[in-house]
Amino acid sequence: MSVSTDTVETPSTPAPRRTRRITLPLVLLGVAGLLLVLALLRVVTGAGDVASSGTISATIAAAIPIGLAGLGGLWAERAGIVNIGLEGMMILGTFGAGYFGYFYDPWQGIVGAIACGAVGGLIHALATVTFGVNHIVSGVAINIIAVGAVAYLAALSFDGVPGGGPSTSPRVPDLPAITIDALADPLGDLASRDIFFVSELAAFLQAFVNGMSVLTLICLSLFVLTYYVLWRTAFGLRLRSCGESPVAAESLGVNVYLYKFIAVIVSGGLAGLGGGFLVLVSSNVYNEGQTGGRGYIGLASMIFGNWRPGGLLTGSLLFGYSDTVRLRSGGESVHALLLLVSVLLIALAIWQWRRAERGLAIASFLIGVGAGIWYRTTDTVPGDLTGMTPYVVTLLVLAMASQRLRMPAADGLPYRRGSAG
Repeated sequence: MSVSTDTVETPSTPAPRRTRRITLPLVLLGVAGLLLVLALLRVVTGAGDVASSGTISATIAAAIPIGLAGLGGLWAERAGIVNIGLEGMMILGTFGAGYFGYFYDPWQGIVGAIACGAVGGLIHALATVTFGVNHIVSGVAINIIAVGAVAYLAALSFDGVPGGGPSTSPRVPDLPAITIDALADPLGDLASRDIFFVSELAAFLQAFVNGMSVLTLICLSLFVLTYYVLWRTAFGLRLRSCGESPVAAESLGVNVYLYKFIAVIVSGGLAGLGGGFLVLVSSNVYNEGQTGGRGYIGLASMIFGNWRPGGLLTGSLLFGYSDTVRLRSGGESVHALLLLVSVLLIALAIWQWRRAERGLAIASFLIGVGAGIWYRTTDTVPGDLTGMTPYVVTLLVLAMASQRLRMPAADGLPYRRGSAG
């Protein structure tokens, strides 16, 4: 008698998808590709300011406050705390930079901006971590309170001071800037010759060796430092575990409350530094309403960057660039960007169609065709519409990137100590 044995088929486990690590050669290749695209755009449209040294320098200056706000949001949300209060913390930072920068020195202004923003972070941490207040409610409250508090403090501090007033501070002294004449002058000469790609590359390099503020370099280094601390240290692993599964982290001995407090206070300090950058580098004075919603755009940059420092910096530069071309060249450069947007959206539609994402593909294609028709039938973009450029870019980018985003699993969820039971 033969005995038959049933073979049990076990489902094969799909191999985990490998994520490409961002390396220096990959970054340099991306920068070169971007400069090549801008060089082609300049040749096709004749818009000479789309990649000039001034545009690139202004883009970096515009992107830093947005990026720092987003970096603050990243620290908080990686620990599981939604920080809608980034705008308010930036507002607190503008006052700290203006007060300490004027009455003491600009280096003290940096410390004051970080400290004032951290106070906002501490309040948010107390409300959300200790008292369990809804994260959105707490953040909105901080945004509202910060406006009133800073208006009162500014009137108290600057009213009657020479050069100041109830809503503005006297001029704050400049921070040191780095200029390497041996490189800046030859690169500037090369950038002015309109040589395809070479001029764009020279303009890009000149932006880093001609009047680059030391605070800009410090702020850029914070993105690298954040990546190292959160993804390459045991401290960062514990902090991120609080945003993925605080109950599991607690069961392994992690003091979840402490890590959430640290993350949100650091978040406030970074957002405050972003506000301080507007005072100490962008304008050298404190002005009421100076942040202009950059905290919210920073939050959008963080989401676009998928809660990672590299993607966050890329999104900040994108939003900073859209704001810069609007301010520097008005409708001409924005009109040239319509062609670039049209081509990119049509290419995106083809890619989405191949991935069977039919609805997104059709939407991308229609918007791309619409942008192309707008470009072909007009010579410029009205001034009233150019002011919307950063916000339209924000909405488009978030809409197109929404399919690949993954927020921390416990982000915004309530947590009480001992719930591991």
